[in-house]
Amino acid sequence: MKKATIQLETLTCPSCILKVEAAVKGIEGVDKDSVNVAFNSSRVKLDFDEDKTSIEDIEGAITKVGYGVLKSRVK
Repeated sequence: MKKATIQLETLTCPSCILKVEAAVKGIEGVDKDSVNVAFNSSRVKLDFDEDKTSIEDIEGAITKVGYGVLKSRVK
């Protein structure tokens, strides 16, 4: 499992968290229990299986629901 931290453009409302969470949790290979969207820092932290998905797929899912990705870090 890889750990990812994704910096988003500023989240403006609490419902944004739910949309981003739902988008990320819907991706096969993402550990659903690890997904944490922080409203104050506009950051998403999660664990994912790189054999099943990529950071690009995760970023794409977030972008598709209307939130800009500024940068990502994977370790």
